[in-house]
Order: sequence, then C-alpha cells, then structure tokens
Amino acid sequence: MSDGNQENPGKVWLVGAGPSDPGLFTLKGKEILETAQVVAYDALVGASVLSMIPDTAETVYVGKRAGKHTVLQEQISELLAEKAREGKRVVRLKGGDPFVFGRGGEELELLAREGIPFEVVPGVTSAFAVPAYQGIPVTHRDYCSSVHLITGHKRAGMESDIDFEALARTKGTLLFLMGVGALGDICRGLLGAGMNPGTPAALLMQGTTAAQDMIPATLATLEAEVEARGAKTPAIIVVGNVCGLAGQFSWYGKQPLGGARVLLVRPRERMSETAKKLRALGADVLEMPTIRIQKIARNKRLQEALDEVDAYRWLVFTSPAGVRIFFEELAERRKDVRCLYGRKIAVIGSGTERELESHGLFADLMPEQYDGEHLAHALAGVCEADERILIARSSIGNPELTNILRAAGVRQVDDVPVYDTVYEKSPVIDIGAEIGEKRIDYAVFTSASTVRGLAAAAGDAALAGLKAVCIGRQTAVAAKALGMDVEISEKATIDSVIGKVLELHGRNRKE
Repeated sequence: MSDGNQENPGKVWLVGAGPSDPGLFTLKGKEILETAQVVAYDALVGASVLSMIPDTAETVYVGKRAGKHTVLQEQISELLAEKAREGKRVVRLKGGDPFVFGRGGEELELLAREGIPFEVVPGVTSAFAVPAYQGIPVTHRDYCSSVHLITGHKRAGMESDIDFEALARTKGTLLFLMGVGALGDICRGLLGAGMNPGTPAALLMQGTTAAQDMIPATLATLEAEVEARGAKTPAIIVVGNVCGLAGQFSWYGKQPLGGARVLLVRPRERMSETAKKLRALGADVLEMPTIRIQKIARNKRLQEALDEVDAYRWLVFTSPAGVRIFFEELAERRKDVRCLYGRKIAVIGSGTERELESHGLFADLMPEQYDGEHLAHALAGVCEADERILIARSSIGNPELTNILRAAGVRQVDDVPVYDTVYEKSPVIDIGAEIGEKRIDYAVFTSASTVRGLAAAAGDAALAGLKAVCIGRQTAVAAKALGMDVEISEKATIDSVIGKVLELHGRNRKE
C-alpha cells in the first residue's frame, strides 16, 4: 500500500509482536513501533514488547481472550480507521503473527474498503516458536513429512469443522492453537478417526517465557494429564512423534538464568545493555523504567556555576546523567573542555566514569565503594578547606555527601541540581499485578530512586519478600525499608549485579 497523501498522511501498520520473548520481535516491527502515535494492543503481546511502546504514544487495550472480548472486532477496525483518518501513525500490535489465526484479515477489511493506507509486518508465530523453545522440532525427516496448523477455537454457537479423519491420515505434526478449552474434543476426535492412541502429544504452556511448562503425554492420556496438573494459558497442543524429542533437544531452561524472570528497574536510557547481558544468560527480562531523568530547564544556578567554572578546584558527578547534562549545558554556553583545564574531577561509579571518558576526560578520584558517604570521605582527605567544590547531580541527591564534606571543614561546597528524577508508571503494564502474583523472581535496582520509583508504580502491591539485588548500601537500605529480601552486589557494577543474580538463581535451583 502507499504511504497516503499530504491531505491524509495517516496510516495503519498491522504488526506481529511474536510469542513473548522480545528477542523474537522483528527489527522492522520494533522500528515501526518506536515511531507510533497510537498503539492498539491485545492480551497476548508480551510485557517486554509492551515496554517498547514510546511514552508519547496513545495506547488502547483491545485484548481478546476466549469468550472474553473487551472490544468487539468491528470496534477495533473502526478505531484503527478513525485514528488513521486523523492523520496518525497507528500500530495494531498483535501477539504472534497477525495472519496466523490472529484475525489480521478481518481487521484490514474496513481499511481496504475505505482506501486507508496500511502495511502488514509479519511476526514469529507461536505455533513454531513455542515448540522450538521446548526442544520440539515441528518437522523432522525421520518422524514426519508435514506440519499442520489448526485452530481449536470455534465461533460462538457453531460446531467445530475440523476434519479429524483428514488430519489422522497425514501422519504429520498437528499444532492446535487456542485449543485448551476443546482439548477433550480434539483428543477424542483424533482417536475416533483412527489415530494411534500411543502417539506422543503435549500441552505447551506460556512458551518463550520464564514460566514456560510442558505436560507430556500420549494422545490417549493427554486430557487426563492436563486435568490432573492443570492448564495455564496461552497454550499450544502438539500431537505427533516429534514430541518425543523434547527431552533430547530441550535447551531454554538449561541456560544459566533459564527459568528466571528478572525485573530491571532503571532509567529508560540506561536499560538496553543490562537487559542484553541478562537475556544472553537466558533470563526473561521485564524492563520497567519507573524513573525518568528530566533536565532542569533554564537552570540559573548551573549557568552561574559554569560562568565561573575556573573558580572550582573539584567537579563532582554522581551519575552518568549528571555528566551528560553538565556537558550539554557547557556546549550551549559555547564552552568546551578547555575551560576545565586545571580542574580535578571525582565520580561515583564505573558508569559515571565511562560517561566522563566519552567527553575525553578521566576521573582523578573514584571511591572503591560507590556511594556518597565514601566519596565524601575520599574527597575530604584530599581537599583543602578553602578549595571550592561543584557537585552536579539530581535534585533529590542524598545530603550525606555535602554534610560530610562540610563537617570535615570544606567550606565552599556548591551542590547544584541539574536534573529532576521523575517517577513514572507504565500505562500498559500492571507492575503491581506482576509482583503481587509472584511473576517476578528477582528485581535489580541501581539506585535508591529506582526503588522508590517501583514503590510508586506498584501501588498497593506488597513488595515484602520480593528478592532484590541492589548496587550499594543506600539502594539496599531503601529496598529493605519496603520489606524486600535484599542482596547487595560485591561491587557497584552491572556485571557484579548480574553475578549476584546468577549466584542466587543457582542457589534456588539447588533448593
């Protein structure tokens, strides 16, 4: 389809989000989502993909579960058309692939009829991804020569039109999507059509997530096994000899952090690298930016400090954001690093150190323990009483840093706020429910403000007992105050935090 004209630039993208693992979300899908102005999403889109929706986008939940339609199909189609008529970039975000039992064709009918521009971005279908994550190849030359996708869902008031005899004759792998409610009918239909009762079969539940599980059985015993153990949705029914390969080829849960769901609570701009490292170890990572760094506009105090920057002996930074904003403001005043000649620089943390180095400067002082108390004592040990210090940091910075310096006799400490830490809550992810329903194994915190941000976002959810891995004493104190089960990383680095998560998960697996 075309991109529309200047009078009506609106357009709809039908985007498949994959089964849940954000690593299975396509590059094109992510690129389009990041520019969306309106996002209509359904119940099967993974939380980690939902967290990629831009803050500026309008979000509309149009989820459907079997028998529970929040929004009628006709209303969804009209919503997409209406927003596109307003000239907006509209993304219809659907779990899996929109054209594989996703009603994608139905949602495009109105758009096509009215001449509204649209594109389809295919997604990784759960029909193939979920078995793969359980070690089941849906095709294998030694076991089958075909694979068949069947919907187990039927329209209200209508009889199933599955031709079980035709399916039984194929001797291929059968994949039933949305079939949990019809499991008994499916098993009996295949048995009645003459399929071998001993044919391997399985129910695959919550695939590509840390909670994924499988109930292995045979066609004759699957219904009873599921009734005994209980089914969790979403789930896929697999029937075929390839099910017997799961024990040999299973891999997802065997990774170092396999089966672990990690809540990563950091500012949005600091997320991706940490999440990438955790996912490489097999963790199911939920990125939840509960705080946002907001530069203080028209910051008179910072401007005055920069105008007389040569009067300072020490510049102190406690976060990467402080460094970044300091140099942004410096550039806006048509100054560069030459004006910092002769200044000494102290930082907290390796991340802050790296940000400083990206501007061509190296820190003169960094305490072994990355917190304000240790930085203050280290500074007090090398500063003369009449030397002037500029601290550029958050408006809610811990006063311990300045208090210790002044108590040590350093008289000229200018503590200048350069950014506000704003708490934010996701409009599409109920983090309170994620925590309250025990779907989080470990939460990672890199500052006390991220702890307070989570508490604000979680609402009434009980944080007591949540396993928290924290950088530094101050972060740990904030988490303990909320009743969390706290562990502190050996060093104040992301790699050390990840090491602590690995240690905890290894211990929990043994238990």
